[in-house]
Amino acid sequence: MFDTLAPVTILHADLDAFYASVEQLLDPDLRGRPIAVGGGVVLAASYEARAYGVHAGMPGWQARRLCPRLRFVGGHFREYQRLGDAVIAVLHDFTPVVERISIDEAFLDVRGSTHLFGPPAAIATEIRRRVRGEIGLAVSVGVAGTKHLAKVASQVAKPDGLVVVEPGREREFLRPLPVELMWGVGPVTRERLAARGIATIGQLADVSPATLEGLLGAAAGAKLAALAVDRDGRRVHAGGRAGSVGAQSALGRRTPTPELLAVALAHLADRVATRLRAAARAGRTVTVRVRFVGRRSVTRSLTVAEPISATRTLAELAVDLAGAALADHPAEREITLLAVSVSNLVPEPALQLVLPLALDGDRRRPGTARWALDRSVDAVRARFGREAVGFAAVQLSDLGGVPDAFRELAQRDP
Repeated sequence: MFDTLAPVTILHADLDAFYASVEQLLDPDLRGRPIAVGGGVVLAASYEARAYGVHAGMPGWQARRLCPRLRFVGGHFREYQRLGDAVIAVLHDFTPVVERISIDEAFLDVRGSTHLFGPPAAIATEIRRRVRGEIGLAVSVGVAGTKHLAKVASQVAKPDGLVVVEPGREREFLRPLPVELMWGVGPVTRERLAARGIATIGQLADVSPATLEGLLGAAAGAKLAALAVDRDGRRVHAGGRAGSVGAQSALGRRTPTPELLAVALAHLADRVATRLRAAARAGRTVTVRVRFVGRRSVTRSLTVAEPISATRTLAELAVDLAGAALADHPAEREITLLAVSVSNLVPEPALQLVLPLALDGDRRRPGTARWALDRSVDAVRARFGREAVGFAAVQLSDLGGVPDAFRELAQRDP
């Protein structure tokens, strides 16, 4: 039976309005002003801008209409990485059990550290003090007995706060909170729940798991039913190497023409393969996910004999897999998302070119001229930036809006 009196040793630390806060840290003239990172699309907004309704993903024109004083700034992506890493280093000063889940947030388990630094609440207070004093950023922290509850608590603590959920008060704490604070509740799920009169976590907890499974699907319904009553047995795992590397792109509603598939999947393959090579990894299993209108998704996978990290090879395999998925669902006329991932990873030392260099019939072999070409592209990007070189079809397409450097921060591998 789930132990509601488990010790509250799990912390969730989440930097406040991270990207916008970094810009305000780098340029003092921006402090206290409504700013947004981006241009055509809002990538991140400061709390001052959020007060006007500006939020990430909003078109720039709409954000300017809501907040005429809004100032757009370009992103300092290397600074985001540097400062995010600096915060994680502070967390490691308190415990080795740190699970980084994004550039600006992480879980900690401090059960083995209390004899050195005091109770969890005191550790959270000291973390906040050090991050503010040494790095110049605000971090909100939630302290609880489960990962789910700690993450919810950190959201309640924002901005720049600390919330501790004591043992035995979990249900009382969760009950009045809006369902969108829960892991896995996005806009679509929130709307489905609202249509059934479910707006708070307490109301969600009162619904039977069977009803939720019928409404949201078996997996999502069972998961939310458990989390609504804080039934979460997941542990904090110290960072290790990723078991897979992936990327996805939301497309709106598009007809899956061969041209769209080629460009979108080349873009995703470039992002995935670049990250694989940067980590000196390659993978044998390629998976493509296609999402149709209505959020129904299908996946297709292929395991090849030799591990791959070549961009063009991955793109070609991804196009084949996406084509197979679409051929199996001829009634679907539009897609909304494509995703590519590579798993079954192995170390990839520097490869020797395998002769002959002709590409015909050789696209799945790792030691081809493609690998050498990719390394040259990687070297150019390392020196001049990611946007310095890329696929012409991708660069000239309308699939942009979010810089790849920003995407890479969000999808950083452990």
